[in-house]
Amino acid sequence: MTQAGTARIGDLERGTLDKAADENFPVAPFFLPKAWREDLMAVYGFARLVDDIGDGDLAPGGSDARLLGVSPEEAGDRLLLLDAFEADLRRVFDATPRHPLLRRLQPTVRRAGLTPEPFLGLIAANRQDQLVKRYETYDDLLAYCELSANPVGRLVLAVTGTSTPERVRRSDAICTALQIVEHLQDVAEDRDRDRIYLPAADMKRFHVQEADLATPTTGASVRALVAYEAERARDLLNEGAPLVGSVHGRLKLLLAGFVAGGRAAIHAIAAAHYDVLPGPPKPGKLRLLREVGVTLRGEG
Repeated sequence: MTQAGTARIGDLERGTLDKAADENFPVAPFFLPKAWREDLMAVYGFARLVDDIGDGDLAPGGSDARLLGVSPEEAGDRLLLLDAFEADLRRVFDATPRHPLLRRLQPTVRRAGLTPEPFLGLIAANRQDQLVKRYETYDDLLAYCELSANPVGRLVLAVTGTSTPERVRRSDAICTALQIVEHLQDVAEDRDRDRIYLPAADMKRFHVQEADLATPTTGASVRALVAYEAERARDLLNEGAPLVGSVHGRLKLLLAGFVAGGRAAIHAIAAAHYDVLPGPPKPGKLRLLREVGVTLRGEG
């Protein structure tokens, strides 16, 4: 490969991994052992790229599609791209993948003994996003989160060698909560993509119509609905929080960061009086640090 080609691939990786700074939680903070940081960034790179494929947010120019063997004429077909991405993922386990982010993932898979299932779940969630635009009930949304969010926490536990059935259960609660919080922050953005993650049954209960989600500011009925869903997310975070106390050292601080990120985001939504339509309410660093302390002390 030419130096220019290598540089373009490096730009693809950086463009994807740079998005880690915008997440509600720390992806691979400096205080972790170097091997863990590298493994977690490799996992994040996979998760970010599959989301970008599903959302149509790939970098301009079609480089990712070409790397996956998809022609420029077909690069707009997200389902086709996801199929090609899954085929390349399977090469991680028995051959050499084409995409640089998947090649970066391969040593992590081997070192931690990871299985394809959590990665396939994330791909399945993005396939579902192409086909399912509305969720009738809260249970339907939880089933989606089982694919779209919970595999990430399970991968963190696997990478750090701390997975047990009870920790997986707690992790699932945290990850589902973080996914719900993200949906609440991104109601307007998701609506623009013709996706609504507020359960239809809850919208009916609070007398919210889809048209109410297309206004510049958030009406009282929508605010009440957002508050209700935020409380559900808070309850899930509280259910999962004992995971933090079940581990030690730097992993404990990392997991506290996950819980604190969700709690701080919920606080930001509440501080905005649940007015989420103008844009996603985001927590400040001081609030995040405060929530980390509360979580580490086992409070809240």
